[in-house]
Amino acid sequence: MKKYSVFSIAKEAFNGDQGWEKAWKKNEPKAEYDVLIVGAGGHGLATAYYLAKNYNITNVAILEKGWLGGGNTGRNTTIIRSNYLQESSIGIYEKARSLYESMSQDLNFNIMFSPRGVLMLCQTEHELRAMKRTEQANRLYKVDTKMVTPDEVKEIVPIININGPRFPVLGGLWQPRGGTARHDAVAWGLARKCSSLGIDIIEQCEVTGVKSSQGKISGLDTSRGPIKAKKVCFVVAGHSSVLANLAGFRLPIESVPLQALVSEPIKPMIDCVVMANTVHGYLSQSDKGELVIGGGTDGYNCYSQRGSFSHVEETVRALVETFPVISRLKQLRQWGGIADVTGDRSPIISKTPIGGLYINCGWGTGGFKAIPGSGWATAEMIKEDNPGSLAAPFSLDRFVEGRLIDESVAAAVAH
Repeated sequence: MKKYSVFSIAKEAFNGDQGWEKAWKKNEPKAEYDVLIVGAGGHGLATAYYLAKNYNITNVAILEKGWLGGGNTGRNTTIIRSNYLQESSIGIYEKARSLYESMSQDLNFNIMFSPRGVLMLCQTEHELRAMKRTEQANRLYKVDTKMVTPDEVKEIVPIININGPRFPVLGGLWQPRGGTARHDAVAWGLARKCSSLGIDIIEQCEVTGVKSSQGKISGLDTSRGPIKAKKVCFVVAGHSSVLANLAGFRLPIESVPLQALVSEPIKPMIDCVVMANTVHGYLSQSDKGELVIGGGTDGYNCYSQRGSFSHVEETVRALVETFPVISRLKQLRQWGGIADVTGDRSPIISKTPIGGLYINCGWGTGGFKAIPGSGWATAEMIKEDNPGSLAAPFSLDRFVEGRLIDESVAAAVAH
């Protein structure tokens, strides 16, 4: 793999840009692999990458029904934060946030990580108390967050209206090392690195059946023929329950649309991420000048990658009151993804009833920020055939045992 650098750019500039190679190979499936990962989104690619990097396991194929990064990885608002309430959530999201900081160097690919800071507004007394509790939980686990006053909120975000009649700002939880990254670049950088390590990336390859023998996985039937494998991991977000049904077990998740939009590009006016949880809306500005706006999930089950116009109206109406300066902007485009939501709003990283079959799903509206931490923990589980300390709390057993990781109390909104 050619190393990307200022010197390679200069060399190719004099060479008419004729020497650039494809970022990753288009592979044909082999008859058998040590590990099959289903889903070429961020979590699946990160799992394959850390299998190779941490454990030198490279006889791996990543199967994708559509195109690489065409699911939720390319359909989100790119927010990265770790200011959660529960210990297990803090652990995996902080691991992910810290890995994001060095990901561009690790992958030799600019993922455009921008630690611009994430501000979570408190617009009710209840939310103010809850955020103070979260701040203390973050402090216990050495996550850099702090509560700020309304005046400090105004200083961080000058365009905000802190005296709104319906949603006044009573304070905020500020994580200065949170931020954003370019979602496509994360997928492309991971794919390029995986390909260079000898991992096969196979697009347009739909799983049509799951093969098992004596309670253990033996391979998959796909639209490109059967493939044998010693271990298989499903990492397909909103379609996780579909594949689980093929394997003969059920998952405690629902698939719902989650949508976002961007405005027409304007001059720089906000240099951090602002989340208004009370009204289910959040706002940041892209490098191109577009305001990136997201909201909560739609209130119905669906496998369509789009949402309802009424939800867009609801989100924008509330944000206009908090940020009056955006009221006359035009919407440039809108998109949606399929969020897989669990009852406690926490993910599932777990073994399944079939030996050698693992699953990573249930990230709901918070999947992008977790990509490297999720991949790290899932790779460890696959290698050891047992979840490590990061993944163990997120097993399927918790729904039977009643030990839920209830982030719905602290963050049951778009995040």
